[in-house]
Formats: sequence, C-alpha cells, structure tokens
Amino acid sequence: MNAVHEDSGRGPELAEIQALARPLTGIGDLDGLVSLSASARFVCLGEASHGTREYYRWRALLSRRLIEEHGFTWIGVEGDWPDCWRINRWVRGEADQELDARQLLAGFERWPTWMWANHEVAGFLTWLREWNLNLPGHRRTGFYGLDVYSLWDSLREIFNWLDANAADSLPAALRAWQCFMPFREDPQRYAWSNRLVPQSCEADVVALLAEVHRRTLGRLHEDPSAFDAVQNAVVAANAERYYRTMVRGDRQSWNIRDYHMSDTIDRLASHHGPDSKGLVWAHNTHVGDARATDMADDGMVNVGQLVRERHPGSSVLVGFSSFTGTVTAAREWGSPEQAMDVPEGVHGSHEELLNQALGGPATLVFGSRRSGPWLSNWRGHRAIGVVYNPQRERGNYVPTVMGQRYDALIWFPKTTALRPLHHEHRPSEPELETEPSGF
Repeated sequence: MNAVHEDSGRGPELAEIQALARPLTGIGDLDGLVSLSASARFVCLGEASHGTREYYRWRALLSRRLIEEHGFTWIGVEGDWPDCWRINRWVRGEADQELDARQLLAGFERWPTWMWANHEVAGFLTWLREWNLNLPGHRRTGFYGLDVYSLWDSLREIFNWLDANAADSLPAALRAWQCFMPFREDPQRYAWSNRLVPQSCEADVVALLAEVHRRTLGRLHEDPSAFDAVQNAVVAANAERYYRTMVRGDRQSWNIRDYHMSDTIDRLASHHGPDSKGLVWAHNTHVGDARATDMADDGMVNVGQLVRERHPGSSVLVGFSSFTGTVTAAREWGSPEQAMDVPEGVHGSHEELLNQALGGPATLVFGSRRSGPWLSNWRGHRAIGVVYNPQRERGNYVPTVMGQRYDALIWFPKTTALRPLHHEHRPSEPELETEPSGF
C-alpha cells in the first residue's frame, strides 16, 4: 500500500476534520480527552517522535489531569525497568529523597538518554512526587519501565535481591551471569556469537526466572522488592530472546518487544489491583493499533493492538502529530543528539491534510462512528525515531487508517525540539538498533 493516498476531492475530509477538532490553547481544552479517558482502565498516549517538546508537555498535562481527577495510579513508559524503578521509588517518597528530579534522571545512561533525561519529564516527575507525598502510600502513582533492553542491569538487580532475601538461590543467578560474562555486557557481541555458534544462554535465564518465581511466591503484593525481582527476571529472559532474534534480521524481534511491554502492562495492572487505572507513554508506532497500518501485512503486532484485544472496551489510544518544526534526534545510531528541522508534511499525508484543515493546535476525539471520509481513509502518517534524516522524509510515513488506529489525536501545526538535561556522548560500542529504526 502506498504511503500517501492521492485524491482530488478533499472537501469532505477537510470538513470532517474541522467538525471533530477543538482548539488546544490551555489545559482546560483537554476536557474532551479527559472525558473520553475517565472510565478507561488503560489510556495509551503516543508521540510522533522521541524528541518533540510539545508531545511530552501535553502528554504530561493530560496525564496530570487523569491522575488528579480520575484516580490513575500507575504510568508505564517506553524505558528500562531498573532505571524507571528508581524513579518509581523516588516519586513515591521511598528512596533518594535527597535528590531532585534532574539529579535522578542523570542516572539514565543508555543511549538515547534524552528520551527521559529532559526538562519536560523532570518537571512532570517533580509534580508527581509532590502530589504523591500528600497521599497515603496505597494511593500514590507509580512510574515504571516497560522495555526489554536492560539485560545486564536486570541481572545485577536479581543478584542484589537474592543476596538479601534468598542467598541459597544465588547459584542460579551465577550460572546465568557466567554464561553472559564472556560478552562483556555487550548484547551485540552475544547475539552475533550465538548466530555463529548456536549455544545460547536461554536455558540459564529461563531457569533463573523459574527460581525467582519460586522464591517470591506469595510475596508479590506485600513486598514491592519481590515484584521488582520478578520483573527483572522476566526482562532478562525476554531480552536474551530479543537480542538473539534481532541479530538474524528477524522482524519478529519487534513482536517479542511489544508482547513484553504488553505483558508488563498487564502485570502492573494486576499488581495495583483490579480497580486500578494506568497510563502508557510510548511512540505512536507502539500505541496506535498495528492492524490499521501496513505493519499488519508484515505480521507485526503492537501494544495498542494487544491492549485492545486483551481488554475490549477498557482502553483509549491517543496519537500525536504535527506538520513542521524542529526535533531532537541523531543522524545515526549511537551518535550525539542534535536539533533538526522537520520538513512540512508530504503531499497527500494525514499531516498535510490536517494542516490544511486547521489553523492551530487541536484535539480531535473520534467518537463511535468512524466511517467518514477522513477517519476511514488510508494516508501516510509521519513517524520519527531517535535516528532521523530529514532528507529521506518520505521513508518516515506509515500507511494509516486514522479512525482505526487511534481513538483520538492531538495535533500541532508547528513543534519544537525537546530540551535534554545533558548532551549525549557517543558510546564506544552502541547497542543494536531497534527494528524498525529507533522506535
């Protein structure tokens, strides 16, 4: 399917966009999205890039209203579990209280650090901690990482927990660590070695997961550290499989990652209780239902699809989009970040049509009837990863039926680059690039 849809009769589509749109100038203009999301158990909030200030700012403002007004008590983000667990303990008033948000975020070291170590996230976390400290512990909102990359960090956390709580199980952790040790904490070296000589560490990490499950049985709801240990063991097992699959160029690595994130979402919902409500922060490529894109043609699933399938009628998916501006991204995998110009949306894309229809920032809540000419039409929808080349702009568009991919959209004609808290340093051996690039 072509990335853009060419037609001559745009009038009905423009009229539909204008009928759905409401101006977005202040936090009160989020009322429609708040009403849409109020009764949902899972609200997934996207971003069309990992480096746009407006996406982060308005996602945080919408999240704040849902936490304050409708009792959402956990946030799962496209980040590593160990790093985000430290944030979780900080915003809940449990650890590192001598630090401020910027100092805490300085602990993010995995490239690209700007995704979370930035001014917008620091401001939100500062507010969230202040909000939490005025509430009893069981009502405080948690902050968790959904991603699968933290193989070695998660193994270290398992060691620490077993050493403190079940020292006789340390040999299982040691076997897993010794299996990975020759690869010097480099997943790329491990993955390539496994491709050349098919002797993986899979059995060791699966055995470690089983051992951690055994030692935490009956403790998960009363002991947060046990819950943390189990999740780290799950990350280690799935990360091993992810890297081993990815080095073969197998696009199923995408599915391993999104199944892991979706399973983590379900685990968080169970941990917080049957009445809990959660927010998910991730790229549009994860949040927007894959069945409404050409990803489905390649056998790929994503978080938005899986949440809808697993929890029918209990989810809301919100996408973000813009026409032009600047973005924080990198020219190649592992290189320092920079602010880049984002060209105007290509002809025939959703971005071009939205810009033609609307004069300023807007929210669009799609409602239940989505058979109109814009919501039901295939058009290209821009997706910018952490790696970006504006000269190859046409390759950044995902064929999308907007009304099936999301339940609502937040639109900006012009956006600005995200402000990192510190500059990126080029790692000596960057980890494997995600597939598709940078999402």
